[in-house]
This record gives sequence, C-alpha cells and structure tokens, in this order.
Amino acid sequence: MNQVLCRVAALTLLSITPLAACRAKPVELAKPASLPSRSGGAGRMDWWREARFGMFLHWGLYSIPAGKWGDSTSHAEWIMTTAQIPVERYERLREQFNPVGFDAEEWARMAADAGMKYIVITSKHHDGFALYDSKVSDYDVMATPFGRDILKELSEAARRHGLVMCFYHSIMDWHHPDYVPRRDWETRSAEGADFGAYRRYLSRQVSELLTNYGPIGVMWFDGEWEPTWTNEYGKELYALCRKLQPEVIVNNRVSTGRAGMAGMTKGADFPGDFGTPEQEIPAQGLPGVDWETCMTMNDHWGFNAADRDWKTSEDLVQKLCDIASKGGNFLLNVGPTAEGKFPPEAVDRLAAIGRWMKVNGEAIWDTQASPLDAQNFGRVTLRPGAGPKDPSTLYLHVFDWPVGGILTLEGLGNGVRSAKLLADPTREVRMAKGEGRIVLELGQERPDPQVSVVRLELDGPPIVFAAPRILTRSPRFLESAQVEIVPPSPQVQVRYTYDGSEVEASSARVKGPITIKGTCTLRARSFFEGKPVGKESTLRLEQVTPRPAQTIAGAGQGLLRERFEGDFDRLPDFTALTSTASEPAARVELPEGPREERVAFVWSGLVRASQRDVYTFALTSDDGSRLFIDGEVVVDNDGLHGAEERRGDIALAAGWHAIRVEWFNKSGGAELVLAMGAGDAVPAPIGPGDLARPPTGPK
Repeated sequence: MNQVLCRVAALTLLSITPLAACRAKPVELAKPASLPSRSGGAGRMDWWREARFGMFLHWGLYSIPAGKWGDSTSHAEWIMTTAQIPVERYERLREQFNPVGFDAEEWARMAADAGMKYIVITSKHHDGFALYDSKVSDYDVMATPFGRDILKELSEAARRHGLVMCFYHSIMDWHHPDYVPRRDWETRSAEGADFGAYRRYLSRQVSELLTNYGPIGVMWFDGEWEPTWTNEYGKELYALCRKLQPEVIVNNRVSTGRAGMAGMTKGADFPGDFGTPEQEIPAQGLPGVDWETCMTMNDHWGFNAADRDWKTSEDLVQKLCDIASKGGNFLLNVGPTAEGKFPPEAVDRLAAIGRWMKVNGEAIWDTQASPLDAQNFGRVTLRPGAGPKDPSTLYLHVFDWPVGGILTLEGLGNGVRSAKLLADPTREVRMAKGEGRIVLELGQERPDPQVSVVRLELDGPPIVFAAPRILTRSPRFLESAQVEIVPPSPQVQVRYTYDGSEVEASSARVKGPITIKGTCTLRARSFFEGKPVGKESTLRLEQVTPRPAQTIAGAGQGLLRERFEGDFDRLPDFTALTSTASEPAARVELPEGPREERVAFVWSGLVRASQRDVYTFALTSDDGSRLFIDGEVVVDNDGLHGAEERRGDIALAAGWHAIRVEWFNKSGGAELVLAMGAGDAVPAPIGPGDLARPPTGPK
C-alpha cells in the first residue's frame, strides 16, 4: 500500500548485495488447483460477492522497526523509502526476522471468528522481500532465522477454517537491481538495469504463487503507478494469472487504469475484475460495478507501535454495514508485529466485530446493495428471493436508535410478512403501513450497542417508490438525443413530459428509449396503481451548434508546455505569472523524472476533432486542473485533492480547435491524464497526431 513510515533499532549482521540477494534458483512449479465455486459453479466472482468481508495482512521486514527510525515514529511498510534506508542496510533486517509467535491456525481462527470469508496477505511488498519460499530469489523468508514458508502454513490453516486464500503482490520492487525508476534519494545507479528482466522475475514469482499454494481466490496487485509499468504489461500479467488459475480474481491495480485512491478503473481498455477504493467508501456506491474498500484499523498498514489512533469497533461495524449497503466488499487490515502476533487492539476489535457478526452476519453475507434511497436511521441491505415472485428480505441496519423506538422506512410499497430484531428475536415488533412507508415500533431499548438490525420479510421483490433515473450519453446533442428512463423497480410505471407540463397519470408512459429533438426539460415520475410515488426527476436537454473549426498552416505536432513555480492551493491567474521554462510537449502529460512540488504547468495549442459531434473530455488530476476548448471551460477539476476524474461535453465541428490545460501540484502525489471521446466512444488519451502547435497561432 502507498502509505508512510517505520523504525529500526541497532542493526548489525549480514550485508548482502542486491544482485546476490536476487540470484535465481532452479524453478520447479507444481500444477495449479482450481478454486471451487461457492455458488455451484455459476461464476468465478460469486464467492467474492457473497463474502463481503475479508482480512488484509501487511507483514514483512518493516514490522521489525515497528514504525521507528531515528527520531521519527511515523513510518510503517514504506519505511525503506520514507526513511531513505539504503538497500544494503535494509537487507540486514532479514537476519532479525524470527516471528516465533506466528501461529497460522490462530490467525485464521481470528479471521473466521470475525466473520471474514477470505484473507489477503502481502506475499511481497514494495521492499521486495517475499514471505514465502521463492525459487527465483534468495530475498525471502527462507533466508531468515525463521526459515518457514509463511504462505504455505497460512494457506493450509485458512482452508481448514473455511477461508479463501488470496495474495497481495507488489509490482514495484525497491530491492531488485533491474527495477526502475530508482528512488529519488538512492545512490545506486540505474545504469545497466533491465526492466524486461525484472518483468520476467515478477512473472515467475506470480507463477509460483499460483502454482504452489493451491486454489487462490484473488491476486491483489499494487505499486502499478510508476511510469515503467504500462497497460500492456498489466494485460500480460492479468492473462498469466487467468492462464494459471482460470477462476482467480484479479484486482484493477494489475494495470494503470486506477484513478487515484478512489480506486475505480478510468476506462474500458484496462484489465481488472474489481475496483479498489483505499481508505474511503464511495459516497453513493457504484451500482453494477464490483468494488472493495481496503482500510486500516488505525493510521498505518504495517505495524507501528506508536500509532494509537484506533477506530472503535462500533465505527468498524458501521463501516462494514455502509459498504455492504452499497454493494461493496470490506477488506480490513491488520499489521502483525515482528513477533508474529496481532496487536492487542486489533485482536479486541476483531473479537467485537465477530460477536456482532455471529448475531447479524446474515445481514452482510450474500446480500446486495439497498434498493431504497438513503434512510436517516442508518443503512439497508437486501437478500433477494430465490425466484422472481418469492419473498425477499430487507435488513435495516439501525445506527441511530429512533426517538420513542418508532422507526419509519421510506420508499417501500410492499406488504411485510414479518419483522424481527436479530439481536432480540423474541421482542415483538409492531408494524403499520402507509403510502410508501412502513412504520415499526421497535421499543425503547437498543438491543445492540454497535448496530441493531431489523429483518423484514417482504411479499415478493422490493417495490421501490423512488425517482426514476434519466440516462443519456450527454445532455447536449446535435440533431437528437436518445434517452433511457429507468424505473426504481419493475413493478412501478414511469410517465414523462418534455413540454413543460406536470407529470400526471395521463402523461405518456415510458415503454423504451425516447428520442428527443430540440431543447427541452424532460420530467419523469414513478406511478404505482395509478398514483404518483417518490420524487420527480428532471433533466435539461440542449440542442447545440458545434463550435467552428480553425484553419491552420505549417503546424508542428504536439503542444507548448509552460512551467510556473509557486505554493498554490488553487489554480492561479497565469496572466499575472512569468513562466520559468517553455518547451514542446508531445501530449498533455507531466514531464518525465521525479514529480515536482509547488509547481504548475500550462499546455496550449490545438486539438483535432475527427468528426462533427459532441465530445466528452475526461480530465484526471492530482492536484487541480482545468480544461478549455475554444476558450470555454469544459472541465473544472480545480482544488487540492488526490487523483480525481471529472468530465465535460462540448460540440465541435470537424477540424482543429484551441485547447488549453492548466494544472498545479502543491505537494505529494502528482497525476494528469486527459482523454477524449466522440459520440458514444469511451474517452481515450489524446495522442500527438491529434494535437498541434501552430507556428504563429491560429488563423
């Protein structure tokens, strides 16, 4: 994980050169086993979607310093680079790795007792040290005083406890002599480094993991963001994983398509089976997309003895409910100590979550996202019936116990067969049904101090009273726009108008896609048994005229890039600044080399529209950015933030149009990607052939 910091006490012992540490051994790979499906073989993602809850383990040499190096106590699994420890010195930690307290059975039992269904452990983190017996490197656990294959022991224990074994493996490797780029502070020369040789080494290690340890549920990659790794390399690695174990699931960090810490893939051309939000939960969920939030219990992934900022068990349970209610998985991290023990605080929290899951686990496992709008009492999960007319179950996760014990569930049109509190099934729950709401009398006392769950058995699938969704490629169009209006549930009819009138029971009924010609405001509302239910949806649709193209002569390929210096919190007024450098740039991309801080760039020139159409531009940046086309702001992604994508549309005539991109970075990570797509095409990065630098400006 890309995090921070660690410590090391007095270090003596063996020093091994990087080349010797990566000396190859003979390769003997066993035949892989296949992962049995938990859903009768219906699909390789099924078990993972049903699991909802897993354990992340960050463990390695970095656990020995326990977060401290010199006077700093803020390090963890990134200590090798955050404390700028030379390779030959960091290697000495290997002679101190002797986790005599490691008990694979105990680890697996704690995960299973917590209600987790799978374990993801760092087979190799960015420091390059492997926790297993690697036949292609001596820089592994077998070269430590411990001398036992940790992954083998944990894999066997996990399966005994009904857990699916999964591996995290870093693409980045600060130790391997052929991995580039080097760290900014390193003294090792990169001369002679062969990244192709490193890729072969990486593939051989991944092959070991997928052939020697039985069926593996997930290959969880990380460290893909450096410029040496490409989407093509990611595709090759993904294909290797699926070849060795066809049922294995591979996260989206196998390639370069992840959009920052939000973790979701930013285009269709990138491999990966699920998105990976890090330390955050998508605010609105991600309907129809597989995703998994990974999160720490405190502030570090690897063990940090000084980190006392532990999340409460109540907070962690509520995060689990929140994620499940949005259709995601929760991968909760533990950073074991150098002795091989879980920190006591982590043990306590796992036990508390386990007690809650023992009572309420059915509200998490094998559930789907809430079909209802947000509820003020907490969260909702759904367990559909076996058939289209069978009873379904809603689970109400009550975070805030209602005043007087009266809870109102909004937006549901079903009859309710039964209601019970999972933590107190003998307590009577009285019900009353109104128009689009269910009123439940739960009693004054909250039965569970963390989250109380109410189980509602419904008559058939949920009948949702909510606003319909209006979907269209762009609210701007040239001749006509195709619009789809999606009802909140199949039992509900949707009616609409676009002439300014109110939506009534006599208005036109949605029977399929709608073609809109001319500027208008589309209004849609759900109806059930002839009565309006839920809120109204509206969308302004605008017929536009494409901006005319420009005529140029003698243009050079690419753009002009200007550099500015300053401590910016937002994009500055560049007309008031003087650039410190100006040079040609092939495309809208940051200069090669170390990422700079307190700097801004401006790209200017022309972009080619291949056809007369409405174009979608996607601008991803860390920190802020802004895109102008023909002087109009199309995408505004300004401000201090991590890698974040925003989109905008503009109608363009075929030909050349003025383009200007502004970007700044205050500190930390830096990223900039501009993509463009015409019509229904997925936006793709703009190549040099579609960019121009006029010799004297447009004519």
